[in-house]
Amino acid sequence: MSAYDRLMAYQRQTEAFAKVAARLDWDQETIMPDNAISDRVEEIAAMEQLLHSRGSSNQLGDLLSDVDPKGLSAVEMRMVHLISTRYERDTKVPEELAVALAKTTSSAHNTWIKCRKENDVAGFLPVLSEVISLRQQEGQALAQGTDQSAYDALLQDYEPGNSTQAISEMFDALRGPLVALREQALARPQSAVITGHFPKHQQLELGQHIAQVFGYDGSRGRMDLAVHPFCSGSGNDVRVTTRVDESEPLGCIYSVIHEVGHAAYEQNIHPDFGFTPAGTGCSMGVHESQSRIYENQLGRSRAFTGWLFGELKDRFGEFGIKDEDEFYQAVNAVKNGFIRTEADELQYNLHVMLRFDLERDLILNTLSVSELEAAWNDRFSADFGFAVDCPANGLLQDVHWSAGLFGYFPTYSLGNVYAGCLFERLQQEQPNLDDNLAKGDLSGATTWLRDNLQVHGASIPAVDLIQNATGQAPSVGPFLRYISNKFR
Repeated sequence: MSAYDRLMAYQRQTEAFAKVAARLDWDQETIMPDNAISDRVEEIAAMEQLLHSRGSSNQLGDLLSDVDPKGLSAVEMRMVHLISTRYERDTKVPEELAVALAKTTSSAHNTWIKCRKENDVAGFLPVLSEVISLRQQEGQALAQGTDQSAYDALLQDYEPGNSTQAISEMFDALRGPLVALREQALARPQSAVITGHFPKHQQLELGQHIAQVFGYDGSRGRMDLAVHPFCSGSGNDVRVTTRVDESEPLGCIYSVIHEVGHAAYEQNIHPDFGFTPAGTGCSMGVHESQSRIYENQLGRSRAFTGWLFGELKDRFGEFGIKDEDEFYQAVNAVKNGFIRTEADELQYNLHVMLRFDLERDLILNTLSVSELEAAWNDRFSADFGFAVDCPANGLLQDVHWSAGLFGYFPTYSLGNVYAGCLFERLQQEQPNLDDNLAKGDLSGATTWLRDNLQVHGASIPAVDLIQNATGQAPSVGPFLRYISNKFR
């Protein structure tokens, strides 16, 4: 075996262990017995210790040193770069810190679920303080030898090469136009409201059908229920989750479409990249671009909602909406609400901006955990014009901070920006797109996304990947044009 082949053989086993660890997380959030949490904490910690040990071992360092870049292809060079970057990261973070983070976040997740259900902020803040302290230590360790802040260092886990400054500039460019459009939209008469009873089993049956329509391969995945919908896995085992409210079907439908966007990306990565560092999405911003374009530009389009209206009537009968136009307006209604995942396209990014500012300040110690609830409520009132009514609709609504995912939130908005770029190009290359969407035929759109983006996995950096797919460098312009044309 060549030095490169030896490196990739070592990495293949590491990737396999990482997939096992991810499956433990999926199980905990879906079907794990409530009283199994103490065992799960130890299991996840053991897997993290194993992964960290492999990722920072002298053996891996020697394997990397033995590789001669001469004669390597561009993809092989990319593989070495990805492994080397992870190696540098793991060698900076002490093993005991990595294990402590795994234990604490696993336990914190169950605490969050309980406290969210009971609106118990006081019960959640102590474990959140532990998570933040550990992530601060990790960020400081990662920032050593760089000019990055601790938050910038954590951001690299989700969006390599990006920075707090670049994210802030993106938000500055989005905020004004989005707020102006929101004011216009909220001043218009409210859309009709969906009413009726939508049984759980029928919603899940429709969700399974819609997942297939959007290209999800159920033979390589499954759909389950979770408190906070998510997607997990890669390659030939990619799982999605949703949640159900029997008085309102859109939450389930669009959670499915969103998570299928993530899942399709993972399922469509070239098989040759399986069990390699390129065998997953290249960044969370690009990952979110897939879930957002599936959910919004395609799933909330006038053409597709016309088809979806017929599906709902066939399955549930009358539900308070008279025709396809009224249903399109209901699906895209701009209205006040507390929940980020249920927010309309105009206000969604405002929810993300709030979280970005608060989590950055928490990591940089300019905001204390004891001040967090008041800071959240004050900022929400200022941004949205009404008060948070309960913690489950405020500070406790998202899973991310209990899981230690500081640096993740801004990638949602970056995903919207990338999705705008991709959709503008998709429309240019597929003039019959709306005709196909009106028939419930997503194959043209999903095939284009597969061939131009998803198949590459992480073998190409995020900005280059978007530029290759669209023919231009990513910018906020296409997204703002899309959102303005839709809502003005």
